[in-house]
Amino acid sequence: MSEQDLALRYAALCERLGPHVAPAGLYARNKALPFVGRVSCDVVRLEAGSWHELVLDFEVGAAGLADGGWFKATFKFYSDWALFQTSDPAAANFVSAEYQAGPLVPGQSPGTVQSLSVRFDQKGHERPFQKAVIVDVVDGYLNAGDHIIVRLGDRRGGGAGTRVQTFVEDRFRFRCYVDPLGTSRFAPVPGDVVIDVAPGAPARLLAAGPRFARPGARLPFRFSLQDRWGNACVAVGGALLVRAFAGAGQVYEARLALPAEGWASVGVDDLPAAAGELRVVAEFVGSRTVRPATSLVSVAARFPASRSFYADLHVHASDTVGTNSPAYNAAYARDIGGIDVLGYTANDFQITDANWQLGVATVERFNEPGRFVCYPVQEWCGSSTAGGDHNVVFLGDEAPGFPYNRRGEHNRTFVWNEDMRGDAVELGRWPVEELWAAYVDEPEQHLIMPHVGGRRYIPDWHHPELERLVEIASSWGHFGWLYQDVIERGYRIGVAASGDEHRGRPGGGPPGTQVFGVHGGLTGVLAERLDRQAVGRALRARHTWATTGEHTALLVRCGAHVQGDAFALSGPATLDYDFLGAAGWEELAAYDHTGQIWRRNLHRELGFSERLIRLRWGGARIPDRYRWAAWQGRITILNGTINRFQSHGFEHDEEVCWRAGPTDIGFRSETYGDADGVEIDVSNLRHCRIRVEGTIDGYAKTGGALTRHPFVHAPTFCWELRGADLLDAGELTLPLGGAGLFLALERLTERALPAGVSGSLDVAPVNAAFGHRPVYLFGRQRDDSKVWSSALFITFDAGSQAGG
Repeated sequence: MSEQDLALRYAALCERLGPHVAPAGLYARNKALPFVGRVSCDVVRLEAGSWHELVLDFEVGAAGLADGGWFKATFKFYSDWALFQTSDPAAANFVSAEYQAGPLVPGQSPGTVQSLSVRFDQKGHERPFQKAVIVDVVDGYLNAGDHIIVRLGDRRGGGAGTRVQTFVEDRFRFRCYVDPLGTSRFAPVPGDVVIDVAPGAPARLLAAGPRFARPGARLPFRFSLQDRWGNACVAVGGALLVRAFAGAGQVYEARLALPAEGWASVGVDDLPAAAGELRVVAEFVGSRTVRPATSLVSVAARFPASRSFYADLHVHASDTVGTNSPAYNAAYARDIGGIDVLGYTANDFQITDANWQLGVATVERFNEPGRFVCYPVQEWCGSSTAGGDHNVVFLGDEAPGFPYNRRGEHNRTFVWNEDMRGDAVELGRWPVEELWAAYVDEPEQHLIMPHVGGRRYIPDWHHPELERLVEIASSWGHFGWLYQDVIERGYRIGVAASGDEHRGRPGGGPPGTQVFGVHGGLTGVLAERLDRQAVGRALRARHTWATTGEHTALLVRCGAHVQGDAFALSGPATLDYDFLGAAGWEELAAYDHTGQIWRRNLHRELGFSERLIRLRWGGARIPDRYRWAAWQGRITILNGTINRFQSHGFEHDEEVCWRAGPTDIGFRSETYGDADGVEIDVSNLRHCRIRVEGTIDGYAKTGGALTRHPFVHAPTFCWELRGADLLDAGELTLPLGGAGLFLALERLTERALPAGVSGSLDVAPVNAAFGHRPVYLFGRQRDDSKVWSSALFITFDAGSQAGG
C-alpha cells in the first residue's frame, strides 16, 4: 500500500472512530513494517573456515515483542560453524545480543525491556534448522521498530571472532523466527539471511583414480585443487603436469590447463595400463605451497575385474538434509571425487513429491553407462526401536516405487516435516517389516542397506534377499563392530561404506569439525562393467570392500570364489589376499564369527625401532548419533628426551598436538570410531617412564562451547608405564569403555611400510553353529585409513570338519 493510500485509509479510520488518543504517525509507521519483523546481515560472502564478526540486525515488526518473547537465528544441524559461547567475551566464538531502541513518535512510550539474554542450543529448533542462537526478552517489551543486534563472534572484548563453517555452500542460510506474543509459538521472519560460503586458496592437490586394473584397461583419473579444508577451488587457472612412471622409467606426460572458471579440476583417461606398478604424479605448475599428489595403480591379469570401481551410495542434497543441489552433488562426485557410482539419497519423511521427481530426473541425466552410474535412493528413517535407518537403492532403469508404488500405496516411513499440510504424523511403512513388504516382490531390482548414521540400525532384524550389504563406515564414523555383530549372528551380508554426505562433497569427502568428523566412506565394487545392471548384480552378490574414503582396495579369493561368495568346500580353505593402499599398511587381520583369528603387525615384521613409539587414542563414547569423544590430554616422558614428534590420523587443522614443556606433549582431537595418534622419537626409552593423562568430553546440546561436558563413564584417564615394558611387549592397550574407547602405546618401525601386501592364510574347516564359517579381512594404514572385505561364507562338509 502506498503512503498516500495508507494516509487516506487512516483518515477514514479516524473519522469513523471520532475523538480518540493515539501517538501521532505511529499507525502509518507500524503498518509499513512487516508484521513479524525483518532481519539483515552485514556480509553476503565468506571464505569457508575463515574468522569473522557477523552482525544480524532484527528489526521488530508491527507485532512488537512481548515480555518473555523470543527471537531465534537458526541454521542447519550439519553445519560445522564453530559452536558459540556466551561466557567469555575475550574468547573466540563469543555471541552477544543487545537492544537498540527505535525512534519514538510524539505521544509514544518507549519499550520497557530491561535486558536480553542470549544462549546457544544445538537442537533449539526443528530439523534441518536445528542449531539456534536464542535471544530471550527479559522484564519488559519491545516496540515495533526497535532492534535486536546479535553479534556472532563479537570481537569487542578481544575475541578472535567466529570460525565460519568449513565447507562450501552456495546459499548458506540463517533462518530466523520470532515469538512476538511470548507464547512460545514461533513465526518465521520473512526472508532468510543468505551468505555464499566460498572456497579458499589452493592448499593441496587431490588425485582420484582406480587402485588396480587388468592390462589394457582404461584408467580414468581426476585431479583437483582443494583449499585447506578440502573444498574444491574455483577459477584458479594455471596448469597441472601429470606424469606416470613404471619401474625406473617415465611412460606418460601431459600438461593440462585448469579451467579459468568453475572447479579447478581436470581429468585424463589415456594412461598406459601395462602389467606392473604404475605411479601417477601430478603437480600444480609453478606452485611452491601445493605438494604434488602421487597415486599407485597395480596392473595384473589376476585381478577379478577390469579395474576397481568406487561407489558412494548415500549422498544427500539440499532437497532434504544436504548441501547444494542434486546436480551439484552428482557433478562433484564424478569430477572431484573421481568415483564411478553415485546414490542420490532422499530422507523419505522430508522429501516432497516434486523434489523427488526433480532428483530422479537429475539421476537419469547423469547416468552414463561406461562413465558414471547413478541410482535413486530412498532413506527409510525408522527409529532404532523399529529397525533403524535403511537405504533402498533402486537398481533398475524403471521408475522407482517411491514415494508411491504402482498401486498408489505410500512407501515412506511417514510424512512429518515443515512442508506438510497438517500437524499430525502421516504414517507409511513402519516398522521395518513393512519396508521389506514394499519391495520383496522384486528383490533383484532393489538393494536395502542398513546403516548406523543417526537412527542406528539394530541387527535384531534382517531380510536375506533384500539386505545384502551393511554400511560400516561413513562421515559419521567407523563401525567395524557392526559388521562383526551381523557376522556373529550368521547373516550372509557384505560390507559397504558411504559418505552419508550432508556437506556437498561426495566421493570420500573430507571431514568437518562436528557431527560428520571423518572422511566419507567408499564402497569398492567388483563388477564386469560400469552400468546399472552389472554394478547392481555385483552389489547384490556382495562382491565389495569398504574403505574409509580412500581409493584403496582389498581383494580376497578362495580358489574360483571371491569376497561375498557363499560356497561349499571340502577340507581347509586357503585365502589369497591383496591389500592395495598408499599410506603404508601396518595391521592386517582376519575375523570370523568368534572374533579375530589371524593378525599381522607390519611394524614388528619389519623390525621395531629402539626409539620410535606412538600413542594412539580412539573409539566413540556411544554407538548412536552424537557418538564422538572429544579428547584433550598430555603425554609426559620422564627420564627420556623427546627428540621429535608428529601427528597421524588428524582430520583437520583444529585437531592438534604441541610441545607443552621439556618433557610434555599436549594433544586435542575428536574421534568417531576412528583413531588419532602422535608418533614420538624418544632417547633412553628403556629407562624412562611414560604417563598419559587427560579428559574425554562429548556432545553438548545446550551451553557454551567453553563448558566441559565430561563422558560420564570415563571423564578422565591416567595411564603410567615403564618404557622397558613397552620395549618388551611391543604394544600395550588400555580400554576405556564406551563404544571401543582406548589408549594404545605401540612400537613402530623406522622402515617404510608397504603400500601393497599380498599373501595367503589357511582357515580350518570348522563351521559355526549356524552351519557355515564366515571369514572377512581387515587392514589399517599408518594414517588410520581402513579397509574391510565382504566375508567369504564357507560351508565345510561334514567330513572336512571331522578331519579338522
